[in-house]
Amino acid sequence: MGFAAAWAADIELELLSGPLQGTYNPSRHGAALFAFFAGMAESEREYIREKSLEGPASARERGRRGGRPKVFDDDMIATRRSLRARGVAVPDIARKLVIPAGKNKGKHPSVASVYRVLADGDAAVGGTVRIGPGRLVCG
Repeated sequence: MGFAAAWAADIELELLSGPLQGTYNPSRHGAALFAFFAGMAESEREYIREKSLEGPASARERGRRGGRPKVFDDDMIATRRSLRARGVAVPDIARKLVIPAGKNKGKHPSVASVYRVLADGDAAVGGTVRIGPGRLVCG
């Protein structure tokens, strides 16, 4: 709530202890106190915003990226391509692949993930890919 809104709503501020103890109204002698607190709040919001924007910029400078790590590494993609070229069904490919690192290390990727990588890779070279029953992606 801004200073003008507090003024219009006739809100009072009551400080229960400390050197400024008492009740303050923005339309009377408390106007200066309300203006001071509004200025401090705005300053604090701006400081938090600046620090929030510095974090990702600093991480980028150090070569770090945010987000979830990729499930497929280059070896898995090459294996997926060779199996698909031999006509192996996508669900069978998903059962043959094993995630090498991360939270799901040692598990198999989902069939949807294999379809997604299949669509991304083949669409990048300009092909048309069937990513599921009746669904086509044209690259």
